[in-house]
Amino acid sequence: MAALEAYMTPEALPGTESGRIGKLLGLKAKSPLDDIGLADHIARGLAVSAAETLSLALGRAAVVGPLIPEATLRRAKKGRKALSREMSERLYEVSRVVDAVSRLYHGDEAAISRFLNRPHKLLAGRTPMEMAQSNSAGAEAVINMLRRAESSFAV
Repeated sequence: MAALEAYMTPEALPGTESGRIGKLLGLKAKSPLDDIGLADHIARGLAVSAAETLSLALGRAAVVGPLIPEATLRRAKKGRKALSREMSERLYEVSRVVDAVSRLYHGDEAAISRFLNRPHKLLAGRTPMEMAQSNSAGAEAVINMLRRAESSFAV
């Protein structure tokens, strides 16, 4: 999770969610990444390196398998092709959750890991990572729960 250390010093992070997600995915942009630029990257398909960069933050087991099948990743890498839009969107959704959790816990890797991997009663006993990996609605449920926590509602 060394990639999450940047969240310990918020002033060093990009000021926008798109910029932070771009950083989590290792996206290269000539200018600061905005919502449109991020949407374009995802629509075209992310590079295999985006999955690899997110794996550095979460561990390979959280990305390869649950989000992108090993064979799919291998084929894309061997053929030097972009990931499909569906795979790119999966990476994006999990990155949104990782960004929100990392901001809330200020880059504390142990706290981030505990939160992501511990079953939560507000998620019907599922872990936030399971919800984020399941689909976009699951990722949104976790993000909404985190927003409630930021607003001082008990979660």
